Amino acid sequence: MTTQAPQTAATGIAGLDDILCGGLPRDRLYLVKGRPGSGKTTLALQFLLEGKERGEEGLYITLSETPDELRAVAASHGWSLAGLSLFELPSDQTSLPEEPYTMYHPSEVELNEAVKALLAEVARVKPKRVVFDSLSEIRLLAEQPLRYRRQILAMKHHFAGSDCTVLLLDDHQAEHLDSLVHGVISLDRSSPDYGGVRRRLEVSKLRGVRFRDGFHDYTIEHGGLAVYPRLVATEHRTEYAGGSLASGVGELDQLLGGGLDRGTATLLVGPAGSGKSSLAAQYLVAAAKAGEHAAMYTFEESVNTLLGRSAALGMALRPHVDAGLLTLRQFDPAEISPGQFAHDVRVAVEQQKARVVVLDSLTGYLNAMPDERLLLNQLHELLMYLGQHGVITILIAAQHGVLGTEVASPIDVSYLADTVVLFRYFEAAGRVRNAISVMKKRSGLHERTIREYALGKGGITIGDPLVAFHGVLTGVPTYTGLADPLLGGGAGLLD
Repeated sequence: MTTQAPQTAATGIAGLDDILCGGLPRDRLYLVKGRPGSGKTTLALQFLLEGKERGEEGLYITLSETPDELRAVAASHGWSLAGLSLFELPSDQTSLPEEPYTMYHPSEVELNEAVKALLAEVARVKPKRVVFDSLSEIRLLAEQPLRYRRQILAMKHHFAGSDCTVLLLDDHQAEHLDSLVHGVISLDRSSPDYGGVRRRLEVSKLRGVRFRDGFHDYTIEHGGLAVYPRLVATEHRTEYAGGSLASGVGELDQLLGGGLDRGTATLLVGPAGSGKSSLAAQYLVAAAKAGEHAAMYTFEESVNTLLGRSAALGMALRPHVDAGLLTLRQFDPAEISPGQFAHDVRVAVEQQKARVVVLDSLTGYLNAMPDERLLLNQLHELLMYLGQHGVITILIAAQHGVLGTEVASPIDVSYLADTVVLFRYFEAAGRVRNAISVMKKRSGLHERTIREYALGKGGITIGDPLVAFHGVLTGVPTYTGLADPLLGGGAGLLD
């Protein structure tokens, strides 16, 4: 005998419905809890407005805000509450009596009268969706935890079988109600030392149905809550054609064994200014010329600076942006959450069919994370997701220092990458020069040579292997040959 899946009530928040695998099971009681400012009221209004769109009667019972205040919240998001029933508990139902009661405790009488008035309104409207905002007022009337719990339990029994889905809003101190309700959605709001407020939610309980557990980032924007479900790569397996993407620079493709393979991640690592972003731009141009969509996310460099610098090197990105083949996005690490960033990447891959994704740089991505451990976990999941879609991912990591043993990375992610390309400065013939080498490539053969790497008005130039030098990777090489193996005797740098 198979059990029929319960019907669900969509919340009106796409990301939350994704987490809930369709929505909240109907005709149940749910607790939405969180600190002030976490978005409980906004979520509740979206829930009722979604019901209105589906022709379902909605009732908002407010115990802490006036109907005018609720309309002001709705107006700030561009909503109209016309068609929803708003009920404010009369003030005489919550005020303390002037004369003491003789047989019953005053709080018990006040609580009974308040709940009676609330349920009478529910009976009058006969809604399909109800919101109680907030339970803290009922808790204050009850005074005693046992009386409060019994009252909530009585409300639960009252709504059982009433063909009504109920949201109970409360603050973060509502843990003792978790066992009474069918599901619990916890909203968390925190303020980092620098940057905007970070918000995340967790569905900590949902009886009898499947949902995506863990924490999920969300933001409050004009139009309501935007929830970004935690990325689980195993849920997004796809089939894709193999092959590789050539850069268009023959010597570079030779160094990389033919190009970058699809479904792999490449790490470009080296000191600042060594040409990592320019090499990534070369692959963006190559993808666009092949008719494929590409996306680049930058955390430090502005889009205008990137466009200008690339054009000066003969790798104009603007025409491909205008043609819709290239997406350039600049993010502020202090203002974006990892979940929001992963969602943006998913949109580029799934909707815009991006086949090359560049992340510039991991340092900026690190600054968007609360700690290094979470960075590695989320980055690993993101790379798995991109790989399963056949995307060529290019990660850029800036190292501290310039020459020799002083060069070090703030975080080691080389084990996550399939290919690692190393950039170095070195001194020779009275000039500061650049070197490039491929340290590993899991998906195929590659050159083990070290070549000079130069940027000029004609783009990227790769020299012959530096066989006449020893110690290039240390930054201070020793010349062992007779002929000058350098590019043009020192020419080739962008003046």
